[in-house]
Amino acid sequence: MLKGNVRVLFASLIGSAIEWFDYFLYGTVASLVFNQLFFVSENPTIGLIIAYTSFAIAFFLRPIGGILFSHIGDRLGRKKTLVLTLSLMGVSTFGMGMLPTYQVIGIWAPIFLTCLRFVQGLALGGEWGGSVLLAVEYAPKYKKGLFGSVPQMGISIGLILGSLVMSVMTLLPEDQFMSWGWRVPFLLSAVLVIFGLWIRKGIDETPAFKKAQEAGEVSRLPIADTLRYHWKAVLIAMGAKVVETAPFYIFGTFIVSYATTTLNFNKTDALNAVVIGSLVATIIIPIIGNLSDRIGRKNIYLFGIAATILYAFPYFWMLQQGSVFLLILATVIGLGFIWGSVNAVLGTMISEFFPAKVRNTGISLGYQLGAAFAGGTAPLVATALLATFNNSFVPVALYMILAAIISLFAISFIKNNGQTNEQIDSELDLNM
Repeated sequence: MLKGNVRVLFASLIGSAIEWFDYFLYGTVASLVFNQLFFVSENPTIGLIIAYTSFAIAFFLRPIGGILFSHIGDRLGRKKTLVLTLSLMGVSTFGMGMLPTYQVIGIWAPIFLTCLRFVQGLALGGEWGGSVLLAVEYAPKYKKGLFGSVPQMGISIGLILGSLVMSVMTLLPEDQFMSWGWRVPFLLSAVLVIFGLWIRKGIDETPAFKKAQEAGEVSRLPIADTLRYHWKAVLIAMGAKVVETAPFYIFGTFIVSYATTTLNFNKTDALNAVVIGSLVATIIIPIIGNLSDRIGRKNIYLFGIAATILYAFPYFWMLQQGSVFLLILATVIGLGFIWGSVNAVLGTMISEFFPAKVRNTGISLGYQLGAAFAGGTAPLVATALLATFNNSFVPVALYMILAAIISLFAISFIKNNGQTNEQIDSELDLNM
């Protein structure tokens, strides 16, 4: 049993890490390359905003991907969705590495790039719910927080891989980096995807789904049942996601362009700060996940919300000092400790909102809607705020605080403490 659980957790983690690696590459390269080679403008800020717009638009495809692939997951099984989503992500990311630039094919370059980004959004929309449920539904009693945190590590690992490989590529001479160096990570993703598919094809379907199948409790139309009977839980999941996703894209994506263009740090230092922060998050996530099995998910989430509110202004003050050490420290605190704690419990917490027969659909819909409205738009909103208010960080800090307040309101409707046990297939008690 232990050997089987280890394989399941590894399959959940490796696939999640590969998907997020592919997805985050776009955000990092958008701030360094795409605004010059695909979204060309005489005004560099406008080019960056357009590049971030393409980054944000794909987030609105994630709920559609979540509905599409979670329907397959709730009807035919979690495993099938995980193979499909990983394959789609691999094809689209490899395609980006092969695309000719604006200078070669003109307006078709950003059009093709945006289309491939849409495919990435669809794939990730279906990936997250399946990978979390693969871990949570295999978890032993009282270990669901720990197991559910493992696929969440894939987010920070993916960010590490994407930032690290781009950091290495930026060591190339500028002309070589801009001509071919940036393409290397996209092309290498094909190898990772093949490995991930090999791992995932060797696992079995989850016990919870098998049980639902045997009991004849598989929903014929999961999205209809979710919206009819569990819409309150979807709204709470959507609101809870805001404090995890908006600050994350500030700490992990926006920081690269802000540090290099506004604060005059070099690209390598900015990317290395993100790598170090992500490493700390990867270590923190399973520790916090395990802790949540003892003190409850809601308590940890409340800590993360409070920490985000208190840290928003000190974070930007540290960046303003122009010190590489403080840049790294600020990122470690924000991305590593605060976001790492929130992210560790989010997947397990919202999976407890839904019964097994619509769990894939419910968590995917709530999570991806929250990501669409607060995550993908975060770098775009932050960049626009800087441009509007003469590079003042105050509006961006207030934006992060607003995200935390929204999530605080959402989880106030959770009556229990989010500490799961053998009742995970029961509906959450919502104070509505």
